[in-house]
Amino acid sequence: MQPVTGIFETRATAEQAYERLKQAGIPANKVTLLTPGSQDHMNKEIQTVPTETTEQPGMGNAMGALLGGGVGITGGAVLMALIPGVGPITALGLLGAAVLGAAGATVGATAGGKIEKASFEGLPEDEIFLYEDALRRGRSVVIALAEDEPAASSVRDSLRQSGAESIDAAREQWWTGLRTSEEGSYGKSGRSFSEDEEFFRLGFQAAMHARTRCMEFDQVSAEMDATLEDVKRRYPGKSVEEPFTQGYRRGREHYQQLCDENQRAA
Repeated sequence: MQPVTGIFETRATAEQAYERLKQAGIPANKVTLLTPGSQDHMNKEIQTVPTETTEQPGMGNAMGALLGGGVGITGGAVLMALIPGVGPITALGLLGAAVLGAAGATVGATAGGKIEKASFEGLPEDEIFLYEDALRRGRSVVIALAEDEPAASSVRDSLRQSGAESIDAAREQWWTGLRTSEEGSYGKSGRSFSEDEEFFRLGFQAAMHARTRCMEFDQVSAEMDATLEDVKRRYPGKSVEEPFTQGYRRGREHYQQLCDENQRAA
C-alpha cells in the first residue's frame, strides 16, 4: 500500500475531497478524514453521526463511542480521541483509528482489537507528526492508502484538484516554523547550523517518529543508532553523527514540550 496525504485549510474542503475519493472507488477502510475540534464540538457531533452506516443518527452515543474511544469501527464510523500534544481530534473509519492509535491516542478496546486484525501495510508512521502539526494549526487531513503507484498518482491528482497542500509542502512549513529557534539553540554548541542543518533536521525528524515517542531515551537509543548508521551510509564522508544526535535529542524535547503544554491547557 502507498499512503497519499492532502492537507486542507478548511474542514469543508477536506470533506469534499474525502467524498470525492470514496466516489472514485477508494474503499472506506482505506481512506480517512482527520479534523481538529473542541471537546464540546466532538460531544455534539457524536450525537448526530452514525457509528455504523446502517445506524440512525444518535446511535453513536448509545453504542458507546465516547471521547477517547470508539466501538463499531467500520468504514463509516466516527471516532473521537485526544492526541498528546495536539488535543481533541475527530477521525473517520478504521484507518482513522489506526492513525490515532499510532499517534498515541486511546481509541478503545473494541477499536484496538479490530486494528490489530486489520492490515494497514504502508501506514505512514514517520509522517504522523506532520498531520499533528497541521491539526494543531486548525487544518484538516485526508489520508488514503492506494494499491500501487498508478492508483497513488490518481489519488494525488484528486487531492490536488480539491485544493490540498502536499505532505512535502507541509513538511517544509513545519520546519520553517521551528528553524529559527533551533538555529539559536544549536549556535550554543559552537558548531555551524548552516553547515549541519540537513543532518540536525534528519535527527529531529527521526525523533518525531510515532513508534518511538514518549519512551525513555535508553529505550530508543538503539533505534536512534540504527537510523544514524543509515544516514551515514547515505552521506559517506560527511560529518553526520554530532548534528544528527543533537537534532534527535532536540526533537524529543520538542515533542515533550508539546505534550506538557497540552496537559496544562486541558
